[in-house]
Amino acid sequence: MFEWLGENWWALWLTVFLAFAVVEMLTLDLFFIMLGGGALAGLVADFAGADFWLQIVIFCVVSLLMIAFVRPVALKHLHKGPEEQRSNIDRLIGQPALVIEAVSGTSGLVKIGGDVWSARSTAGVIGAGATVQVTKIDGATAVVTSPADNSPR
Repeated sequence: MFEWLGENWWALWLTVFLAFAVVEMLTLDLFFIMLGGGALAGLVADFAGADFWLQIVIFCVVSLLMIAFVRPVALKHLHKGPEEQRSNIDRLIGQPALVIEAVSGTSGLVKIGGDVWSARSTAGVIGAGATVQVTKIDGATAVVTSPADNSPR
């Protein structure tokens, strides 16, 4: 068995690739698929006749390059999407909110849609009953500003 594996390193690289692909399907982090890309590079190096030590070097270099350069771009494109595909909190940004309790730079309450959120203002104190716009979500706090502050000058 080990003699066969010593002559057929491609089987090891293929197995490593498949293992990384399965782990990637479970984690969905785009990390293990980059390592799988390195394993495929090792497989190609084996088919090209490279020694095993060179296959390992190629695996390491290609994996590191993919993690450093391909993964950030892939994550950026994965998280970018049309407004209707934004998720939960991202959807709240830009939405109008009704001030329930006066909002200052440190505290207050607003109603966004049907939910009441703690809030803070970037535009000084905003009185109860005013309509504001959500500019950012910071943890469990909505950062709001009055619509007049958002108009172009």
